[in-house]
Amino acid sequence: MRDFIQRALTKLNKLTPVQMQDLLISAAAEIDRMETVLDSLNEGVMVCDDQHRLVMANKFAERFLPQTREHENDQIWTLIKYDNIRDFLSQTLVSGDRVEEKEFDVEFKDKQRLLSVSVLPLVRNHQVSGSLIYVEDITEKRGKEARLRRAENLASLTTLAAGVAHEIKNPLGSLSIHIQLIQKAVAGNQLSVLDKYIAVVNEEIDRLNRIVVDFLFAVRPMDLEPREGDINALIAELVEFVRYELDEARINCVMELSENMPPIDFDERFMKQALLNLIKNAIAAMSGGGTLTITTGFNDTEIQISVKDTGIGISEENLPKIFEPYFTTKPTGTGLGLTLVFKIIREHRGDLNVKSREGEGTDFVITLPIPQRETRLLAFENSGGQYAV
Repeated sequence: MRDFIQRALTKLNKLTPVQMQDLLISAAAEIDRMETVLDSLNEGVMVCDDQHRLVMANKFAERFLPQTREHENDQIWTLIKYDNIRDFLSQTLVSGDRVEEKEFDVEFKDKQRLLSVSVLPLVRNHQVSGSLIYVEDITEKRGKEARLRRAENLASLTTLAAGVAHEIKNPLGSLSIHIQLIQKAVAGNQLSVLDKYIAVVNEEIDRLNRIVVDFLFAVRPMDLEPREGDINALIAELVEFVRYELDEARINCVMELSENMPPIDFDERFMKQALLNLIKNAIAAMSGGGTLTITTGFNDTEIQISVKDTGIGISEENLPKIFEPYFTTKPTGTGLGLTLVFKIIREHRGDLNVKSREGEGTDFVITLPIPQRETRLLAFENSGGQYAV
């Protein structure tokens, strides 16, 4: 239909009154169809001109961002009743920034709602001619995510509690035995063996403390403080930190770090711990020496970090269990190392996968999202009035 109208407009001076009427009816029907589509959306769409004045808004936007219409030629932020969204639109539109999914708490019909607001530049003939404001009610979505996290945390807590109870039994038993030995040694005036028994008691107390600390870390919510950073620089720093251990274990470390890696948001403390755990696991898996290969790469939406070793690998039977709390094949392991790595990566909205063959080595692959900060412009075609990304 748009093509038909565009062709008709090129012959406007040759149209008869009847043809002109048909053209106007067709154009009105096209506009009505577009408005119907926009009003049927479960998301808000608002369009502003280059002076930040509201040109159009669909029903959802009018419902969730009610505008005062006393001064229709005023800039859009003066029409919005919510102070937090008004300030955000004012700053973002004046600066010409592109912002995606900024979240706001608002009171809507005496209930608290969570709105996600995005601002995109609108381009016409290769020049910014306005802005598109996209509004989404994410209250239910965030509620479902929170309920799912609570259910996952409860399930994990149950497993962890059972693991802690099992782990604590051994050091408690050892403590009980050695305290009895100390009592007998004191009663029999055998003071020469006291130091040996006390050393074991202290060792078991330290062991209990590690179990409790790891347990608390596993169950407590992480207080992430993500900041934009260079993941390649963090990896290079960690490798330098463990260089002595690598040399002592006769392990050759190969870093294949992709150039032009985009910056990502991460908490340096926790990300260091996650990567260090993977590197330490790789070192433990190559007791006879080998090669540790750390690779980074990226695409449009995410980065990948691979920590690959040539060690003993993981059996097919154990592979599904390695992220479970307190599962370990090491004689002195707590079984929480990979559980904590998994938790850290998930808290960063990433994913952790593993590929392994027994006797051939293991490859842990971390995937982390790239913040979408680059400007994507919305094109506005002159003749057809068509928006296109």
